[in-house]
Amino acid sequence: TLRFCDVSNNVIQQDAADLLENTPPKIKQFIASNNQFYGSLPASLDNLPKLRQFEMASNALSGILPDFTESFATLQELDVSNQKNDVGFTGPISDNVWRSLSLQILNLADNRLTGTVPSLVGNLAVLEVFDVSNNFLDSSLPSELGMIGGGGSLKHLDLSSNAFAGTIPFQVGQLQGASVFLKDNRFQNTSTTAPLNLCLEREVNEFDLADDATLCPPERNALSDIYDSAKGAEWTNGSLWLDEYASYCDWKGVTCEDDMNHVVKVNLTNNGLSGRLSESIGNLTFMTELDL
Repeated sequence: TLRFCDVSNNVIQQDAADLLENTPPKIKQFIASNNQFYGSLPASLDNLPKLRQFEMASNALSGILPDFTESFATLQELDVSNQKNDVGFTGPISDNVWRSLSLQILNLADNRLTGTVPSLVGNLAVLEVFDVSNNFLDSSLPSELGMIGGGGSLKHLDLSSNAFAGTIPFQVGQLQGASVFLKDNRFQNTSTTAPLNLCLEREVNEFDLADDATLCPPERNALSDIYDSAKGAEWTNGSLWLDEYASYCDWKGVTCEDDMNHVVKVNLTNNGLSGRLSESIGNLTFMTELDL
C-alpha cells in the first residue's frame, strides 16, 4: 500500500478533486506542491487517519478551505500556501484546525481567507510555524497567541498583510525565540503602541515592526535602556516605567512636550539610581533638562 507520495515540482495540470479520489487509506505523506493543479478540493475529504503531511502549495487551487484536520486526525504539517493566478482558498478557517493537538506546521499564506484568528489558537500546543499572511483576516488578535507551542516551540509567526487592528497582545512578546511578522495590517491606525517587550525583542528572536516609530517609539526604547542600566528595579519610585502600554510621557519623572511626544525633561532626583548611565540617553535629542 502506498505510504508516501511526492509529485512536487512538476508541471502537472489536473483538477485537484480528481487527484484525491481513491487515496490509499494508509498514506502518511502527500506532497503535490509547485504544479498546476486547479479547482477546488472536496468539502468532505476522505478519512486518512495516518496522514501526517499534506502539501499542495504553489498551485492554482480555489474554493472553500476544507476542514483538513477533521479528515486527517493526526496531521502534523499542512501547507496550501501561495495559490497562483489570483485565486486561492476562501472562507474562514475551521474551528477544528485550532483544536488540533498534532499540528506542527500550518501554512495558509497567500490565499483569500476571511474571518478571524480566535482564542482557540492557544490550543496549538506543538506548533512551530504559523503563517496566514496575505489573506483577508481581520478583527483584533487574541492574547492566546502567546500560548501557541506552549510559548516555546513556535519559531515563526506571520500574520502580515491582513486587516488585523486593535492592540497587539503583550503575550506575543513572550514567544521565546520566535520571529514575529505583523507588517501591513491596521495597528498603526490606533493610538496604542505595540507592547514594550515585543518592541525591544527581549524574548522574541525578531519583530518586523521594531523600527516602526509609531508602534515602537525610539524615545521609549532609549528610556528603557536608561532604566535597565541604572538598575530601575531598585529605584525608590519607578511608577509606570517599562509598562507594556503606558505612554512613556507618563513614566515617573519624564516630561514630554508638543504633539510628537518628544521627551524634553527627565527628573529622577532622590530616586535611588545606581549602576551606570546608558549611552541611549544620547537618543533623547529633544531633551533640554536632565536631573539625576
